[in-house]
Parts: sequence; structure tokens; C-alpha cells
Amino acid sequence: MWRDWRLFVPKSVTVLRQGYSLSDVRGDVIAGLTVAIVAMPLAMALAIASGTTPERGLITAVVAGFLISLLGGSRFQIGGPTGAFVVVVYGVIAKHGYDGLLIATVMAGVILVAAGLLRIGTLIKYIPDPVTTGFTTGIATIILASQLKDIFGLTADHVPADFIPKLQTLWAARASLSLPTLGLAVGCFTSIMLLRRYAPKVPGFLVVTIAAAAGVFLLGLPVETIGTKFGGIPSTLPAPSLAFWSWAKARDVLPSAFTIALLAGVESLLSAVVADQMTGRRHRSNLELVAQGIANIASAAVGGLPATGAIARTATNIRSGAHSPVAGMLHAAFLLLFMLLLAPLAKFVPLAALAAILIVVALNMAELHRFRMLLGASNGDRAVLLLTFGLTVIVDLTLAIEVGMVLASFVFMHRMSQLSTVEGGGPSLIEADLDDFSRTGEAAYEPNDGLPHYTSVITFRGPLFFGSTSVLKDALDQIGARSRRYVLRFEEVPLVDPTGAAALSSFLHRASQDQAKVIVCGARDTVRRNLSRTMEAHILETVDFQPTFAAARAAIGTSS
Repeated sequence: MWRDWRLFVPKSVTVLRQGYSLSDVRGDVIAGLTVAIVAMPLAMALAIASGTTPERGLITAVVAGFLISLLGGSRFQIGGPTGAFVVVVYGVIAKHGYDGLLIATVMAGVILVAAGLLRIGTLIKYIPDPVTTGFTTGIATIILASQLKDIFGLTADHVPADFIPKLQTLWAARASLSLPTLGLAVGCFTSIMLLRRYAPKVPGFLVVTIAAAAGVFLLGLPVETIGTKFGGIPSTLPAPSLAFWSWAKARDVLPSAFTIALLAGVESLLSAVVADQMTGRRHRSNLELVAQGIANIASAAVGGLPATGAIARTATNIRSGAHSPVAGMLHAAFLLLFMLLLAPLAKFVPLAALAAILIVVALNMAELHRFRMLLGASNGDRAVLLLTFGLTVIVDLTLAIEVGMVLASFVFMHRMSQLSTVEGGGPSLIEADLDDFSRTGEAAYEPNDGLPHYTSVITFRGPLFFGSTSVLKDALDQIGARSRRYVLRFEEVPLVDPTGAAALSSFLHRASQDQAKVIVCGARDTVRRNLSRTMEAHILETVDFQPTFAAARAAIGTSS
């Protein structure tokens, strides 16, 4: 294993060794400042939603954000607290106290480091799309419910962590509705959405937070603020300490530690994949897990929250012109500077404004278009989606992931059994080797199947399901967008599940952006039906379906 030590050299080292010009510095400074402006109000909002104080979110973004960029395997990853952790963190604090959360975060960090060193990072890619969509939408639903108190200005002594009791408690407190708070929250939410629509380059979160704080201060609005609830935020970072550690409590929070580690791994690798798709670069998943683990241990040592890669902030980093991981490190440095200089003013920020920010975050997390699309998939995928979603909201995220994975495995085995009996005369699911003497009637080899050099022919064999998606993604990434036309041969593909369709959709989207034409030939009726159920219509409209490879060749000859 250690012969491949180069795989664990951080991207910050390898990128800087390639050269770092003044224009690169300028791009990283602008990107780091932009992301810091976005991250500051978001970090405070996520901390409050998690059941703790706002400075915990800022501390996490500074310490964990810096280490994830410094040590990680992705060139553009931005780390910090994310919405995915809100549910778990709130539950752990409610059950085991804040010390219990810190212990669970340290243990999760150790698990992530071990997973990276043992090369387990690639296994996380095998989680099926209905499972990830189900628990992500479930988390978004819980976040929405958690913000109802601050949006409506309700007064409730103790709000339970569980979903149904929480709604019952909030409904019982409906008489305490505060119209000024509700009006402020609606105004903040509307402003954020309008800025995103008509001025996307303006940092809507920060602008709305500042405007709301100014309004509360100048108009004396009777709404709850950070100052009235928490007394403000400190302007210093705490010294590292592990004095909170307890072996007895460590045993109690072990299941939560595994959940935090799994969420951190899944979220960070999803974010790294999005960054790769936006830039054409490639991340190193196992190094990324090691960096996430170290960052979480460090965050807990200074009293911070669990951290992972943040998809939206990473995308903002790329769009702002980032060149290297230095942008992520500068984002953390700017956040620290803001914390030191602006801490006294944070007490005027109304909780309703931060709640509005989290409503936007939750709506983005929910991926409702993907959820609706999977509802139109097969009965098995629909069952996995709804069960994972329901268990996440009603019962527990850990149980939801476990049950979702088991049910997805049963669904896959059922599909395989159907293929082996109903379609036994078709292509084999496992292609066996043939000796050259047994091959009869093979046509003479022609480079690129005799098609023009700007046409790439890609042949798929076997089912495109969640277990083969990582191979499919890697192959399509390596092919890249180097051709003007692609011919995808599906004659030997017996099935495509939603996760395989998502990987294929990503490739088709990239080809469409590069104005490359795509022909899919030989796809069975069942495969086409599955694609139409699980892929967006505008993506499928870019594909020219042909019944056979010969028909595809004829179509190319006609269009040339």
C-alpha cells in the first residue's frame, strides 16, 4: 500500500509544484474572499439550526475549511459545516450533550482517516441514487421543519428533536406567532430569491443578513437576534483541547460517529465529483477522506462542528476564478478576519434572517426534480426512495441508510433473477473469455469502426447499475469531450438503473455543452423506458436513438 504514497500527497503541494503565477494568486484571492462572504452567514445559520451557538459554525468553517483545502485531494474543495449534518448534530446534542458531539466528531475523524488509508473511498461511490436522494431530501425536510420556530417567531420552552413531536410542539405554540418576525423572514427569503434570479453575482446571503441587521437596529423591530438569544459571539479562536473525552460516552455515541463519517464521506466525494465535472480535473477520493478526517478531529479539538465538502460553496469557488487549493485556505483566513473584526456587530443579526437562509439551503438540498423523476422509476427504486426518505424524517438517518442499502441490494438481485430467466437468450451479464480459435466470423479490425476520426464509438457491456457506476464515470471522464460525435453502443446492456442513468446523464449534459452529437444504438425497449423515467426530458432530446449500429452508421453517412 505504501508504495503508492504519492496518492496521499495533498493537491496543494502538487498544484503549487507545477507553478504559481501572479494571476493565479489574484484568482485565488478573489475566489477566497467571495466564498468567505457567502460562508459567513451560512456557517452561523447552520450552527444555530444544529442546536448550538453561532460561533461554533464560524470556528468549524475556519479550522476545518483551512485543513480540508490544505490536505485534501481535490483542487477546488471548500469545506465547513453543511446542511447534511444538521439532523445528526441536533440529535446527538439533544441526547448526549455537546461533549458527546465532540467525542463523536473525533471518532468520525478517525474512521475517515482509516477509511482513506485502507482505500475504502471508492466503495462510497456504490451507494445507489435512490438512497442518496431519499436521505438528502429527508434531511432537507427536517431542516425546513427546524426553522419554523424562528420564521414564525414562536415561543416554546423545549422543542423536541424528533420530527412529529417537533411539529406538535410548534403547533401548540401557534398562539405566540410574531407578525414582525414572520414579515422579516418572508422579506429576507424573497430578497434572496430575487437576487439569485436577477443579480446572481451579488452575495445574497450576506446582503440580506446585513440589511436585516440594519433594519432591526434602526427600526427597533421586536424580533429575536443573536444578541438577545446568545449574547453575541466571541472574537477569538479557542485553544485546542481534548478535555471533553470520555470512554464511557464514546461507546454511547459510536453509532452517531459512523453516521457522521458516512455523511462526511458521501458529501465530500459528491462535492469533489461536481468540481471535477465543472473543471475537467480529477480528485483523489482516498486522500480526500484522510483530509476530511484530520479536519474533523481538529474541529472538535477547538469546539467546532462536524465538517465536510460543501457543494454550493465549492461551485462558487470555481465560478469565482479559483486556481488552486490556496483559494480554500484564503477563504478560511478571510472568515477568521471577519470573525475578529465584525464579532461585535453580529449581535444585531435577526434569527429570522438566518432561518430564511436555511430555507433556501434546504430547498437546494431537496433536489425535488430528481425526487419526482425517481418516483416515476420502477417499483423497486420507488420503494427504496420513499422508505429511505420516510425513515430519515420519521425515525433515524442511520437506520434509513442501512435499510435503504439492504432494500436496494434486494431490488438489484430481483432484477438480475428476472434477466437470467426472461432474457436468458440475450447477452450474458458476466462476459466470459473466449480463445481466438473459437471466434468465428469476426470482421477485420478497422480503427474507430471505419467511422470518421472525429467520431468516438463507445461500447457498453453488462448492466449499468449502482455497482458499476464508478467504472462508468471513470471511463466517460477519461474519454472526456474530445469528439464532435459519440456513438454509444447499447446492444449488450440488459438494464440501466437510476444511478447508472445519472452517470450517463452527466456525460450527455457535458457533450451537449460542447455541442457534440450523441447517437445511442441498439438500446432495448426496457432500457429506453428506464432512461425516459429517470433522465430529464431535455437531456434525452439531445440523443439520436438508432435501432442498430448499422443504422447509426447510415445516419452518420447521411449527416456528413
